[in-house]
Amino acid sequence: MRDVAVVAFVQSEHTGEDQGLLETEILAPVIGEIKERTGLSRFGFTCSGSCDYLQGAPFAFVSALDTVGAWPPIAESHVEMDGAWALYEAWVKLQLGEVDTALVYGFGKSSQSDTRAIFSQQLDPYYLAPLGVDQVSLAALQARAYLERSGAKEDDLRAIAARSRASGRDNPFALHLPDPAELSDEAAGYDIAPLRPYDVAPDTDGAAAIVLASGDRARELCERPAWITGIDHRSEPHSPGVRDLTRSESARIAGEKSGAAGVDVAELHAQYSHEELILREALGLGEDVVVNPSGGALSANPLMAAGLIRIGEAASRIHAGTASRALGHATSGPCLQQNLVCVMSGESNE
Repeated sequence: MRDVAVVAFVQSEHTGEDQGLLETEILAPVIGEIKERTGLSRFGFTCSGSCDYLQGAPFAFVSALDTVGAWPPIAESHVEMDGAWALYEAWVKLQLGEVDTALVYGFGKSSQSDTRAIFSQQLDPYYLAPLGVDQVSLAALQARAYLERSGAKEDDLRAIAARSRASGRDNPFALHLPDPAELSDEAAGYDIAPLRPYDVAPDTDGAAAIVLASGDRARELCERPAWITGIDHRSEPHSPGVRDLTRSESARIAGEKSGAAGVDVAELHAQYSHEELILREALGLGEDVVVNPSGGALSANPLMAAGLIRIGEAASRIHAGTASRALGHATSGPCLQQNLVCVMSGESNE
């Protein structure tokens, strides 16, 4: 296996309101900055993650290539998923030994669409999608099942939301949301019980980019690369009704395969407060592990980029020397259906 590292990470200043920008206009400054940081104008491989449904146009991701520069021709690919899965594809490409650098990016503009209606289309087209059930309703079912199985209380969920929002207010890229205790009774009422609005990740517009590099090329581009020592992704059955929603078996397996034990910090793509508890259990994260110091998805959740941002935020801790081993997690689909775990270290496998 080749040593591959995250050598640069850039994200936009996320917003919860439509700023009148196209997705490409949100992405362009991010691509420009990451090129400036690395000194690279072209990469051995380019891979992106986005969702055409958010823009409502087929092959909408193609326009994003205008921000990258596709002439002379480049080697490029795209996943209709969070950019974290684009990073996995780029990591595999680097393992083949044909290239030494890869640009990965993800972007999404939630403010221009009804995301709850859109993401009902990812469900089983025969039994679930016709019901019009949205992802928050399914998450509420999962939350209720987890609370009953574990004995956790709604106060535990509120504590996670409060901590995440407090961390997000220290993050210049997050939305800077108020503490749940400061909300009015009406604003703090149930969204879908037992989840309240602060338990649900906010709709967010944003983008992020990561540069991967292998071996000596990584050492040239970054003073302290975040070496990927393990990466794995797994999926649950498609139907939520045939699995135990109170546990995440796919996250557990991905964590074991990637070597999640012994990390200092973990950035979890928990889009609902109860998901952090399920993921902590699945990944075996103790109380000594710092979780979501960036505020996580509960402070900013740009669709198709939030999972990639979790990897970037974790890598940034290694770049800064504040962590020796860090974990980035991404999820996709209803009720933690698919989970990707990326473990990074300040020391390469060598």
